[in-house]
Amino acid sequence: MKIFATILSWIYRAVIVLRHKLYDWGLKKSHSFDIPVVCVGNITVGGTGKTPTAEYLLTLLQPHYNVAILSRGYGRRTKGYREVQVNDKYIDVGDEPLLIKLKFPNNVIVVCEDRVMGIERIRKEHPEVTLIVMDDGFQHRSVKAKVNILLVDSTRPIDSDKMLPLGRLRDLPSRLSAAHIFIVTKCSDTMTPIDKRLWYNKLRSVAYQKVYFSRIKSLMIEPLFHFEEREEVNYGQQAILMTGIGNPRPFIQEAETKFNVVDKLIFRDHHGFTVEDMRKLFDKLRNHPRAVIIMTEKDAVRLRGARLPEQLMRAMYYQPISITFVDGPDQDFAGRLLKDIRHKEKPVKMDSGETNDSVNI
Repeated sequence: MKIFATILSWIYRAVIVLRHKLYDWGLKKSHSFDIPVVCVGNITVGGTGKTPTAEYLLTLLQPHYNVAILSRGYGRRTKGYREVQVNDKYIDVGDEPLLIKLKFPNNVIVVCEDRVMGIERIRKEHPEVTLIVMDDGFQHRSVKAKVNILLVDSTRPIDSDKMLPLGRLRDLPSRLSAAHIFIVTKCSDTMTPIDKRLWYNKLRSVAYQKVYFSRIKSLMIEPLFHFEEREEVNYGQQAILMTGIGNPRPFIQEAETKFNVVDKLIFRDHHGFTVEDMRKLFDKLRNHPRAVIIMTEKDAVRLRGARLPEQLMRAMYYQPISITFVDGPDQDFAGRLLKDIRHKEKPVKMDSGETNDSVNI
């Protein structure tokens, strides 16, 4: 089985190399646009924190620009260009775009697998938009972004990973040089200055690149369904975890520090919950009738409007999150991002031994 996966990995890598060569040789075109495009992406599959980062960027840039979000809408049953509305179903627009729309109802949120067509339609139908955040678009070289923000999961090092399907890499490690800003996400509270230096040495290959470090900030859980009367939730009580996200480890670890986790129900990323799933969950709740059921915000979007037994609905909560920068206030990140949006520097290859003065050790 591993031999078969290795062969597929070689084939996948060869296809990716050829695709990049076609762009490098000018046989495939990269499109530029008359408004800035900020791309948020990664080179691995699985959760690196793109959605909370996109939400953070929207909040950060909104005072300066009229911001729209463009996403593929992974897992949706529809095709083509579609503008997300607050009353949409996740199966039609994708769970992540719907989650962002529910939080930012006044912003234009669009799903379209063809990123060039998506940007052109936004420009035509929403001339008031002055900046587009392209969610999960780093590998789409058909769009020439003004700023590329590359996210790297601190719990999943890139240097020891392999190409799909043998590993989690969906793009070449050499593509790190195309990033303007790196954010190492999901950093632990115990991250040391030496840890930061090691990450910096792994990532930065171009002189203008900046490396930042962020962690997930978990807020108090909130009920998925609202009832006038319900029991108060306290840290330390029993909890059942249910989630279908790319990398559930940080969510599970965080929950285990605050609650007495008695059972789990873990699914693949973007999993569409079924009647059978809810039966399994209800069985677990019967075994632990005093427990609360905790899921992520992305999971909660997929259950919005579901008809379930009242006992199950009363027990369901979701975990709101946000990102914070490890080194404190984010003014440096905001200033750098705005500078890069307004003026893109030319790549300058680093000399060996060059250091990053922006990382304090």
